[in-house]
Amino acid sequence: MIPFLNLRSSYLEIKSEIDAAITRVLDSGTYILGPEVTKFEKEWAHYCQARYAIGVASGLDALTLALKALDIGVGDEVIVPSNTYIATWLAVTNLGARVVPVEPDLKTYNIDPGLIENLITKKTKAIIPVHLYGQPVDLDPILDLARTYKLFVVEDAAQAHGAEYKGRKIGAHGDVVCWSFYPGKNLGAFGDAGAITTNDHELSRRISILRNYGSEKKYHNQETGINSRLDPIQAAVLLVKLKYLDDWTNKRRFIAQQYTAAFMEADLISPYVCPWAKHSWHLYVIQNGNRDALKQKLEKEGIGTLIHYPIPPNQQKAYWGSGLDKIDLPKADELSKRMISLPISPHMSSEEVETIIHNVLEN
Repeated sequence: MIPFLNLRSSYLEIKSEIDAAITRVLDSGTYILGPEVTKFEKEWAHYCQARYAIGVASGLDALTLALKALDIGVGDEVIVPSNTYIATWLAVTNLGARVVPVEPDLKTYNIDPGLIENLITKKTKAIIPVHLYGQPVDLDPILDLARTYKLFVVEDAAQAHGAEYKGRKIGAHGDVVCWSFYPGKNLGAFGDAGAITTNDHELSRRISILRNYGSEKKYHNQETGINSRLDPIQAAVLLVKLKYLDDWTNKRRFIAQQYTAAFMEADLISPYVCPWAKHSWHLYVIQNGNRDALKQKLEKEGIGTLIHYPIPPNQQKAYWGSGLDKIDLPKADELSKRMISLPISPHMSSEEVETIIHNVLEN
């Protein structure tokens, strides 16, 4: 059996370091925020080439807090990709703002910058580009639009740990960048966790207040915040794993190269990587006209796969009756019927990679 993702493998590889880090937190007696969180925030900011990082409880909270800190809410519009995980949309609609979906570039699967300008109105306050599957969005045209129309750029980098855009790490191109450390991410915690990076001092300070009940000083609440603090045990785990992130990412890149080279003549579409991008390969997603049959065949051979994502956000029951379900988004809809994600993990053996390639080509 080759699972789609074996979360235990990364733990076993560095078990002694992880166990020591967790024990350190337990022995410290500090179980909310504290030095582990502060140290991780500093190191994550440095890794992302950003000035500030704020640890929060999840990737969705990161997006929500970023938007709230930018005063986005009822009556505002936020431009989002049509092809993304629903969390990107939920952060907007949970604040009472309206999502304005934009279809993807069919080569990269990311939001198409050329389709954004026509959807900007007087109510538009922000653009959320998602670095989907680990491939950076083409940010320069989006940042140009943001400057022209005085909009915020909130990057959803939940899948882009270690990715680079034109030689610079994803982490501070836009006004704020939102991260998830969900266990299956390239840098994954042992539970839910997230962070926000930015170069804006006042914005980082406000997010820090909002994540802590709207309080900078205990029992003094200056805003209506929430409880969304990065757990120190998770911070300690992330500190250990961060040392290995670049090595693990390079192993992902090597596996992706093997897949792409092997699939050149196959009846499928392999991922396209932009020449200016350094993909982090959170997912290796192919298109296949007989996707469901391929999935069944691979699973019969003991190879786990997933579909990212089987139902576009606007077709989810959560948005039925909102008007969003009536928007025609044919590109996102078509991709949802053709996409399948193959296993890609730095802990896979060469034999496992060869087995997957063999079975995909045999389809």
